Formats: sequence, structure tokens, C-alpha cells
Amino acid sequence: METASVDHHGRETAYRYRDAGGEGPTLLCVHGSGGAHGVWRGQFRLADDYPVAALDLSGHGDSDDVDADAGYETLSAYVDDVVAVAEETDASVLVGNSLGGAVVLTLALERDLDLDALVLAGTGAKLAVLSDLLNWLDDDFDRAVSFLHGEDKLFHADDERLVEGSKEAMYDAGQAVTRRDFLSCHTFDVRDEVGEISVPTLALVGEYDRLTPPSYHEYLAETMPDCELGTVEDAAHLAMLERPAAFNEAVKSFLDRRVA
Repeated sequence: METASVDHHGRETAYRYRDAGGEGPTLLCVHGSGGAHGVWRGQFRLADDYPVAALDLSGHGDSDDVDADAGYETLSAYVDDVVAVAEETDASVLVGNSLGGAVVLTLALERDLDLDALVLAGTGAKLAVLSDLLNWLDDDFDRAVSFLHGEDKLFHADDERLVEGSKEAMYDAGQAVTRRDFLSCHTFDVRDEVGEISVPTLALVGEYDRLTPPSYHEYLAETMPDCELGTVEDAAHLAMLERPAAFNEAVKSFLDRRVA
């Protein structure tokens, strides 16, 4: 796997890339709030068929931070990150989880990037955040992190290895960046616009996801002109981590049918 970075807009965005000889279009995976590229480690197995890249958004992982207010300004900066890496890796399939889904939808609506397909996993056209969680992100970060790792939120199964790794990534991102992420999700709402996105799309949800439940993905499938619904059984919000084989099979099946 290649570790690389791209300079753009006065900052450096880090990403990982793997090409194991796949002849399909390149996938670019975009993580969610308080995360980093490592959430996609299981998806690099798709590289036998589809080269895979996964980036660290600004302020996350190994990427430089950006001076941006929470909300649309932050989303736009994150879109710049994705466009820069997509152009560097020739990626034309965007895979976004949660906040990453909001970034992908914003890009699809506002930027002129040539896209073959979208995968919207654990996300929605509107991503309102519980007011208690926003308050905890302000003044009790430990409680916020604990809440997010409660039953059927980020994970369905009680897998200590996954939970501890996820918590570590969130603490690495830090309170300020994680709060900015969730506030940016809270203001995100493109329900009146997603019907304009004609790119083939898979809305993929973990069966037990309570953060972005199946109804969010049903809305995408009903509203977007070329969107199909998929479910990853026995998983919650981070289905790509919790059930990587099932997640990958759903993505591969979709791409094999629609863009290969």
C-alpha cells in the first residue's frame, strides 16, 4: 500500500492508495466525524478489482488542518480535500460514510468532477445531531465519545478491539475538530437537491444503525433518480469496519453491475 499526500489550497492532504491490478475505476473513501483513513482498512481488499484510495480530511490523521468555521465552510474545505486526492488518483467512485457522505453529496452537487458512481454508507441528505451530543462535544468530550460508542450507534457488536480503536481515532482527531465535524453535519441539509444527482448510487446502511437509520437511506433511494438501497446485516454505523466482507460484497456487486 502506498502512503502519499497532495498539496492544495495551502495545505497537505494525506491518503493511502492500493492498486492490486484491478481494472475497474478507482474508489476514493471518505471517513466520518472524528475519524481517519483507517476506518476503511477492510476496503483495501477490493483493490484486486478496483484500486482503492482513502484520505484523511483536513485536521484528521496525517493531514494539515484548515482554518474554517463549522458548517458549509468546513464542508467546502473537505470537498477541496476530496477533489485534490480524486484528481491525483484518478478516482471516479466516491464512497462516503456519515460526514463523508455529506462531503460526497456536496461535491456531486457543486463540483465538476467526472464521477462513475457514489456509495453513501451510514449517511443521509440531512444529518441533524442530537442536542445533548452537541453540548457534550462542547464541555464533556469523554461523555460524547462514550455516547457514540454505545449500543447500536457506531457498532452493533460489543467488539472491544473495534471500540478501542475507534475511540483512539476520535481522541487523535481531538475535541475541536470532532466538534467542528458534528456541527457541520448538524447544519447539512440537501433534501431539496439530492434529486438532481443522476450518478448511479448505492445507499448502504448497517441493519442496526441508530445514528443514520435505514429510513435515511430509504429516502435517498426514493429521491435520487438512480439510487438503490442495500443493507449490511449485523452491523451499525461503521458497517465497513464491523462487517467488512459483507460491506465489500455489497459494494462490489453494485459496481460490477453498474460501472465495471
